Amino acid sequence: MKKTILVFALLILALYLLLRISEYTLLAGDTSIEFVITIIAIIFFIIGIYMNKKSLHKLEKAPLQIDHKKIKELEITNREYEVLQAISEGLSNREIAEKLFLSESTIKTHVSNLLVKLNAKRRTQALQIAKDYKIL
Repeated sequence: MKKTILVFALLILALYLLLRISEYTLLAGDTSIEFVITIIAIIFFIIGIYMNKKSLHKLEKAPLQIDHKKIKELEITNREYEVLQAISEGLSNREIAEKLFLSESTIKTHVSNLLVKLNAKRRTQALQIAKDYKIL
């Protein structure tokens, strides 16, 4: 974060200096306004290309491999794992029940079992633990 702030601060400083230099050259009569505008446009174009490469084309991380051994070690059933995945999608108990064609009380039981098996107090904590174990 500090590096990004430093880069933008230096960029702003460089643009400010460029504008000041162009103002002096215009006042001195050495260059035409079209030349100064062209130079500024080229610089902004180069900055745009640089920012595009830095922000839009970040390397995608390889998808995490699910640790099936850890799932078996924690004794998480297939249905509980489906519920855990649905929780990670942000679904409520009712939405999970509709998606999996189960009753809401069954979902509550699965969620409760997951919390015990993952040693979590809340659904969000269970998700974080599951991500740490690389089972999500």
